[in-house]
Amino acid sequence: MPDVLLVAATERELGGQDGLVCGIGPVEAAAATARALAQRDVGAVLHIGIAGGRGLDLGTLVIGSEAIYCDLAASIRLVDRVAPDARLLDAARRVLGDVPILPIGTTATVGGVARELVVEAMEGFGVLRAAALAGVPAIEVRAISNEIGEPDRGRWRIEDAVAALAAVVPHLVAATGSVSRS
Repeated sequence: MPDVLLVAATERELGGQDGLVCGIGPVEAAAATARALAQRDVGAVLHIGIAGGRGLDLGTLVIGSEAIYCDLAASIRLVDRVAPDARLLDAARRVLGDVPILPIGTTATVGGVARELVVEAMEGFGVLRAAALAGVPAIEVRAISNEIGEPDRGRWRIEDAVAALAAVVPHLVAATGSVSRS
């Protein structure tokens, strides 16, 4: 039976859970996720991690309504957005309740998202795009660790964000797995 592939950029973000450490940045995330999906039967991808936020309380959990690749620009039409699987989005809502559901900007540069985006991360588009190309449903859930553009790393609350994720990831994995098997 296909299982859930839990993906995070770092071991720390996995919070002791079994999963794929995809590396930092959109290219590493896409390559590692594509490789993992080619090597095993996966029913769904649950991408988790910390993120910067604009005007959101530190520790806030956010479900991605779409992953937007902010570093991509050209005069031709490009794929720069990936939506989560609707069934996984509903499952995450049931687990997390009334948390924000917002677009999450993916950028290789800290502070690189457009002003209109209030959540910034570095891997989401790569992970969700790899899953989409493999035909595997996917979703991104983040915990806010810092204000976007905050230069003082001492003000970042990475441990609090990681703890917020750790508290919900087992429930998200179970919900994601039940959807992927239905």
